[in-house]
Formats: sequence, C-alpha cells, structure tokens
Amino acid sequence: MSVYTEVERTELVAFLSDYAVGNLVSYEGISDGIENTNYFVTTEQGQYVLTLFEQHDFEEMDYFLDVMTFFYQHGIPSAHPEADKQGHYLKTLSGKPAALVGRLDGRGVSDIASVAQCQAVGEVLGKMHVAGSAFSERRVTERGAGWRQDTAERVLPKLDVESAKLMTAELAFQSGYSTLNLPSGLTHSDLFRDNALFEGDNLKGIIDFYYACDEYLLYDLAVTVNDWCIDESGLLEADRYQALMSAYTRQRELTLAETNHWNLVLRAAALRFWLSRLQDKHFPREGELTQIKNPDAFLKILRQHQQQPLIVNAA
Repeated sequence: MSVYTEVERTELVAFLSDYAVGNLVSYEGISDGIENTNYFVTTEQGQYVLTLFEQHDFEEMDYFLDVMTFFYQHGIPSAHPEADKQGHYLKTLSGKPAALVGRLDGRGVSDIASVAQCQAVGEVLGKMHVAGSAFSERRVTERGAGWRQDTAERVLPKLDVESAKLMTAELAFQSGYSTLNLPSGLTHSDLFRDNALFEGDNLKGIIDFYYACDEYLLYDLAVTVNDWCIDESGLLEADRYQALMSAYTRQRELTLAETNHWNLVLRAAALRFWLSRLQDKHFPREGELTQIKNPDAFLKILRQHQQQPLIVNAA
C-alpha cells in the first residue's frame, strides 16, 4: 500500500456520494506496502480503506473483489468491499479502478510475530485453502516461474558478482518448479505480517487480496512461513515455524509430494520476494508516499533454505 495517485478532497466527496456511507469526515494516505494507492477514509458512518489500483484493469479487479466476498461469506475474517447505491463494488476515481472496503479492527504485525500469532495465521490459512476449493473463478499467477526468470534478467546487471552467481544458480535449481505435481487452488500469495490484523494475539482479519491467484497451495504456505516465522536475526525460528505448520496441517494435511518438494517451494517463495524487492529498489515507481523494502531480508532467508533445509515435521 502506498500513494502513487493523489486524490483531492472534492474528488473523494463526489466519489463517496455514490455510497450510503454518509459525508466525508477525514482521509489520509497510507505509506505501508508498495503496489497500490491507499487511503484511510472516515465518514459519518464508519471507517474504510480506499484503494486505487495502479496496475490492474477492471476485469482483474472484479476477480479480486469476488475473492474477498467469497472468503467473507465462508467465515474467513477478512475485509469486505462496500457496494455503491447501484450494487457495484468497483468504480473509477482519478482515472483508476477504485474500491471502498470496510476497515477492520486491529493492526498489522510490524515487529516479530509471537508464537500465538503464527499459530493463528497458520490456522486461518489452512481454512482458506479448504474453503477455496469451492471457488469457481480462475486466475493464473503473474509472479510465477516465468516472471522470476524475466525479472532476474532485468536485475542481474545491478547485482554484485556473488549475488548474481547465487541468483543464476538458484534459477537453475528451480527450473522444474512449473511441472511439480502439487495441489493447486485459490491462494492469497501475499500473506505477510502487515496483511493480517491483530489485537494482541487475537486475529481480527486478513486484508490485501490483490495477489490472489491459482497457485500451488504449498507456495502460499511457503510465502507465509518465510515472513511470519523469523526471529530478531531475520532467520526462521523453530517455535514459530512449528506453531504455524501444526496449526495449518490440522486444517489441511500435506501430501507426500508437498512434503518432498517443501524446500524447493520455500526457496521459490523467497526468490520471488527477493526479486520483487530488487526490482522496486533499482527500478522504483514514483509516488507521494512509498515504501521500498529491504531485498536482503529475503536473500538471507533464501540462503538459510539452501544451507539448512526445513522439514515439515508438524502434527
């Protein structure tokens, strides 16, 4: 979440007039995240998050809003889009697709996650994967193996010799990723600590479904593990890892193939975010408030997976 498109107050007042949410009280830009323009909006009737989608067209956005509505209707604590007076979830603001979503209680986890928070996230992710089997719409991932290869070719000239050598070797190691025989389905694909809202250790909701797509369910789990289970040193830690994995597998057992390919998929998830952060660092987009996250955090995790492969070991 960032601010790439500045919205004037008069524009927002006119936009909100199509919703039954009362008059605008205040609004402010959100600097967390990196993809879309986001504002906190307060009206006479409540608090909302306004998102202007910088890289998606209307057809894609219909899918994301359907995903959010689906999970909300299936008992997953998640943000729900507001319909305007004509029943539409998606509108145009400042020339961009835009949606107004109810703001959930709680805050993202800005520091190291607790063991209890890891357990809560593992449980809800397992429930999402089970529920998602009934979701009928399909969307191919935009950040799969092809994207990783193309993005690597773009950023490799910017890297030091050692990092470039590591990336090239890792791409070769992951060359068979697309042909793995693993369960696939609806995934969040970006379930980072700032996309789950907590009050203490109480999970209030999951947000930011704008990378949702069809992917290996194991990949979604790997993305989550790589962010939630780190300790103060930035490396994966056993108690957090065990809590998340145990909670997840109580909802959905892993197949033998998933267990066998766990290290490869963990490395693919780490590489994906190392690459995207390198791209944001070396080829930044202009924005009023933006946040460029440290690529080295995922290089560190990738190296850990290379040197100390994790086993599933959850019951």
